Amino acid sequence: MANTQQSSSATISSSAVPELAGAWPLLGHAMEFKKDPVEMMDRGWREVGDLARFRLGTRECVLFTGPDAHDVYFKASEDELDAKSVYQFTVPIFGRGVVYDVAPEIMSEQLGFLFPALREPAMRRFAKIMFKEATMFADSLDDEGEINLPEALNRLTVKIASHCLIGQEIREQIDEGFADAYHLLQNGINVIGFFLPNLPIPSHRARDRARRKIAALLGSIVEERRRTGSAPDDFMTTLMNGSYKDGRKLTDDEITGLLITVLFAGQHTSTVLATWMGLEMIQAPSAVKWARDEMQEIYGKPGMTMNYDTLKNQLAMECIIRENERMHPPLIVLIRKVLKTMQYGDHVIDSGTLAMVSPAVSHRLPHLFENPDEFIPQRFAPPKNEHKQHHYCLIGFGGGKHQCMGKHFAFMQLKAIWTVLLDRFEFSLDSGVPAPNYGSWVTGPVEPCIVQYRRRSQTSLLQ
Repeated sequence: MANTQQSSSATISSSAVPELAGAWPLLGHAMEFKKDPVEMMDRGWREVGDLARFRLGTRECVLFTGPDAHDVYFKASEDELDAKSVYQFTVPIFGRGVVYDVAPEIMSEQLGFLFPALREPAMRRFAKIMFKEATMFADSLDDEGEINLPEALNRLTVKIASHCLIGQEIREQIDEGFADAYHLLQNGINVIGFFLPNLPIPSHRARDRARRKIAALLGSIVEERRRTGSAPDDFMTTLMNGSYKDGRKLTDDEITGLLITVLFAGQHTSTVLATWMGLEMIQAPSAVKWARDEMQEIYGKPGMTMNYDTLKNQLAMECIIRENERMHPPLIVLIRKVLKTMQYGDHVIDSGTLAMVSPAVSHRLPHLFENPDEFIPQRFAPPKNEHKQHHYCLIGFGGGKHQCMGKHFAFMQLKAIWTVLLDRFEFSLDSGVPAPNYGSWVTGPVEPCIVQYRRRSQTSLLQ
C-alpha cells in the first residue's frame, strides 16, 4: 500500500498530483464530465493512475482509484476529509437542523436514532412487510402486459420503506398523493442541484413544494399521535420519544427532517438497484435459473414462506445484487472536501480540493474483476469471492465509517422484491440494457424502460 501521511504544505516536498489532459480554459474538464463522467474518470485512472487531478470550472478535484487509494480515503477522519460542506445540496430536501446541516457530532447522534430500526428484531418484522408489499404488487398486475420498470419499482419501494421505517399511517396515504410528492422531492437530487441547490429552476421549485407537502403530512401524523397517545413500534415513535445526550428532545422539524432522511436512505438507492437487477437478469437466463433453483431449494418445502432467515440464506440472489452494485452503483461518485493537506505516496493533495472516489470506475478495474464489463454474478460466490480481495474492493454503499448503515435493509428488500417477481413472472425486454442517466445524482437507466411480463404457468412457491 502507498505510504500516507497528513502534514502542512510547508513541510511536504512531494510533487502535485498529475493533471488529466484535455482541460479547457476556465471550464477545465467540466464539459467532458457533463457528457460522460464515468468515461472521463476512467480515462483519469488509465492515463494518470491511482490519483488523477482534474478541474470542474474553478474547482480542483482529485480522483482516488483502486483499493490502496480507497484505504486512505475511507480511513481519513472528519477533520481531514469533510462531507458536510460537499453535501449541502441535500439541505433543501432533508431540511434545516438535520444531517448535513448540523455539526458532525450532532449528525452522529441523529443517525444513532436509526440503529434500533436496523437491528435484527426490527429486520425480522420488516421481512414480513417486504413479502406482503411485494406480493400485493405482483397480485395487482395482469396475467401479461408491460410496465415502465423504474416507475413501478419506485412506487413499490416507497411503500416498503415507508411502511417499515416511518409508519402505517404514511403507507396508507401512499396512493393519495404522497408517492407523487416524494417523486418530485427525489428529482431535487440532480447534478445542477449539487453545485447550485437554491437555483430557482422548475425542478427545484417543485422540490420545495413537494417537501412542504410531505412535511405537513408527517407533521399532522406526529400531532395526531400525540393527541391520541398512539405509539406504534416504528421509527417515528423512536424520534418522538428520543432525546439528545444533553437531554434535549427533538423538535417537530427535526423529526420531520429525519423521517425524510431515513425514507431516502431506505428507498432511493434500492429503487435504482432493483431496476438494474431486473434489466440485467432479463438478459441473463443463467442468473435467473440460478436464483430460481435456490428458491426451489429454500421455499419448495411444505409450509415454507418468506422470512428473515430464508432471505439471509438466498446466496445466489445476494450475488446477483452484488454484481448489480458492482456494474451499476447508484452513486457513481462519492465526494469529500480536503480540509488538511494530504500526502499519498509521492503526491500532495492540497486543502480545499474535492477528493472523489468513483465506484463506477473502481468496480471495473481489470486487475480486480475478471471480465469486468460482463454480468457474472457467480464471481461473488465461492471459490472466486472476488469482492473479498480487499475490504474496499466493492464500494457501492461506501466504505469504512462512511458505509451506508442501511445496506442490509437494502439487500433484504431487493431479495424480497425479486424473489416474488421471479416466482410469479417471466420478463422480456425488446431492446438491450439502457444507458445510465448521468443527469440524476442517483444513477438509474434512461427512461422509459418498458419491460414485458407474463405470469408463469408453474404453481407459485410463495403463497
